[in-house]
Amino acid sequence: MKRAVLLVTCVFPAVLLANPALAQDLQTRPVTPPPPSATPSAPDDQVQFTATNLEYDSKEDIVTATGDVRMYRSGDRLRADTVVWNRKTGKVHASGNIAVVNPGGDTAYGDSIELTDALKDGVVDNMLLVLEKGGRLAARKGTRSLDEVVVLEDAAYTPCAVTASSNCPKEPSWKITAVRVLYRPDRERIYYTGARINLFGLPTLPLPAFSNPVGGGNNSGLLTPDFRYGRVNGFEFAQPYHFALAPNRGLTITPRFFTAVLPMLKAEYQELNTLGAYTITGYATASPRSVDLLTPTPPGTPDSFRGYLDGVGRFQLSPNWSLSGSLRLTTDRTFLRRYDISRDDRLRTTASLQRIDTDSYFAITGWYVQTLRVADRQGLQPIALPEIDYRHRFTDSLLGGTFELQANSLAISRPAGQDTQRAFASARWDLRKLTPWGQEVTFTAFGRGDVYNAKDTLATTVASYRGNEGISARAIGAFAIDVKWPFIGTFLGGTQRLTPRFQVVASPQTTNLAVPNEDARAVDLEDSNLFALNRFPGYDRFEDSTRFTYGVDWAADLPGFSISTNVGQSYRLNNRETLFPDGTGLSGRVSDIVGRTEIRYHDFVSITHRYRLDKSNLAIRRNEVDASVGSRSTYILVGYLRLNRNIDPTLEDLRDREEVRLGARVQVTKFWSVFGSTVIDLTDRNEDPLSLANGFDPVRHRLGFQYEDDCLRLGGTWKRDYQDTGDARAGNSFLLTLAFKNLGR
Repeated sequence: MKRAVLLVTCVFPAVLLANPALAQDLQTRPVTPPPPSATPSAPDDQVQFTATNLEYDSKEDIVTATGDVRMYRSGDRLRADTVVWNRKTGKVHASGNIAVVNPGGDTAYGDSIELTDALKDGVVDNMLLVLEKGGRLAARKGTRSLDEVVVLEDAAYTPCAVTASSNCPKEPSWKITAVRVLYRPDRERIYYTGARINLFGLPTLPLPAFSNPVGGGNNSGLLTPDFRYGRVNGFEFAQPYHFALAPNRGLTITPRFFTAVLPMLKAEYQELNTLGAYTITGYATASPRSVDLLTPTPPGTPDSFRGYLDGVGRFQLSPNWSLSGSLRLTTDRTFLRRYDISRDDRLRTTASLQRIDTDSYFAITGWYVQTLRVADRQGLQPIALPEIDYRHRFTDSLLGGTFELQANSLAISRPAGQDTQRAFASARWDLRKLTPWGQEVTFTAFGRGDVYNAKDTLATTVASYRGNEGISARAIGAFAIDVKWPFIGTFLGGTQRLTPRFQVVASPQTTNLAVPNEDARAVDLEDSNLFALNRFPGYDRFEDSTRFTYGVDWAADLPGFSISTNVGQSYRLNNRETLFPDGTGLSGRVSDIVGRTEIRYHDFVSITHRYRLDKSNLAIRRNEVDASVGSRSTYILVGYLRLNRNIDPTLEDLRDREEVRLGARVQVTKFWSVFGSTVIDLTDRNEDPLSLANGFDPVRHRLGFQYEDDCLRLGGTWKRDYQDTGDARAGNSFLLTLAFKNLGR
């Protein structure tokens, strides 16, 4: 009964897809290709022949075979219901359930076929050619020559599926129809004459001269075009062309044309070699450029050259040595945003040479920073060159612990700001033990010596970041004991773990303010650094004095559901003035309370909440929520952050902020979906006196739809930007996406 129903459901699509002339029938034929020869080592000039019935006309020298006829010669093989072989002329005529396979694995089907006894050349009526590397060609008539080149008339090509999940025939998402098609297996390419792309069965784009590769790979040719509209640049059309310079190298040139400004040229070079891979991308154009980023570009501003370089690469020089780097440079601060290339506000160029083995690490690294922020001076941006870092670990050393040595040096220069050089050497010993009662106890001893040299310190506006002019030195030491005591038991059909935790850290007073602070500015107490030996990030500041840190972790794992949470606080013994600014949660003897909670339900719900509560009145100083609800195809994302720390606005790395991020996607049907996202700045002057926000400022949003199956991606997106920066203006932009999958280049 089920089979009958299935057959009936397939009848109507088959009728709808049927073509009276059967000129372009792309559907799979009900014929099994002939299996490989049982004697593959037969001589090339010998034809192997099997059939159910065989008749021989000795007068005309004609062999007629019927019933599952199979012929083999030189890697070519044929299967048909009836084969008539004229041995005088060498002509072979086959009919009925025909399938011919060439040595490359391509299979040709047809109603009838005329070919020579070499089985390499001939003419096929109502031909379907299924390519071994993907895709299929159908034609009213196909001709194959001795060099296996196939010429097809009134033909169609598609790499898409032609059957649905129920095995019923379906119209492919797209196909290319043409008056004449030439398939060159030696070039792995298909050439069209009088072609047109048919989308969802409807003729759309004419392609007078067109070709595409078979099976992907690095091939020269046109890529999918790009269509956009933006308020500033107008309508945009981009047509990339890829040049295959070698199997491992390629260059893609993309001219972009606009209705409101001059064209832009994009070039992307990619290479993969025995050492690694790298990519270099460049943009170049000319357009009016803003000098004052706080006001619109005045009319009549002359065009200036504008561009951007973006490169990334990594090379494995040996099993231990590697070289990596990235390049990001632009001509001005608004170019990337105006042309919708990137929204980064800082560009980092870096290079690093590394050696890594089982117990050691060595790296020489350099950074260059280009700021795109409106109020930042480029001359104050650091150039870190070089940083040299070496670490070596000795396992099973003193008392069975782990001993690690580190040596580090860093030179930072600024064209119009403070210069800093730093060098230090440190040693750390860790010993982890388990007591008979189940406690996990970790002992840590740490010592370090630093030397700094600072120049032009008055150029740093925040006094606590400067350090002393000239050479300064300091010594750092710390000893810590960290105790965890996990309790595990059953809970509601699952398991739960309760882990009280206690830590003691003792460190003598350190002359922190005598040295510059380059890498330890954005300090904030949170769950990730509550039990850290040093709760400052980086190396330039170290938390001294003696403190006790206490907290508890709890987790439960139930069928399909899990929850984990932790909460903690610290207490400092002495009451001398601390390095931590007010509002970081660490400035008093008793710290604020920090915690984190994660909830997961199958793969459907994931919620993470981080918080910090004021120790005095339990006011929320940090409130951060990240949540996702839904499946991979239909979901909603929510992100909320509020930092209410009341920190001095001169500390630019620690400003308060409040924002919400929303995103959603709904799978309407199997292939159609709609999506959207937005970012809203909720910061007001009470939270950040330097902010220009009014408490509810949308930053940007986007809405769109998309169709995607195994062969096609089609969509449209509407984006709106609400912020003006020079010639990068607020406004709407529209993007049309049309990508033909499996088409290659």
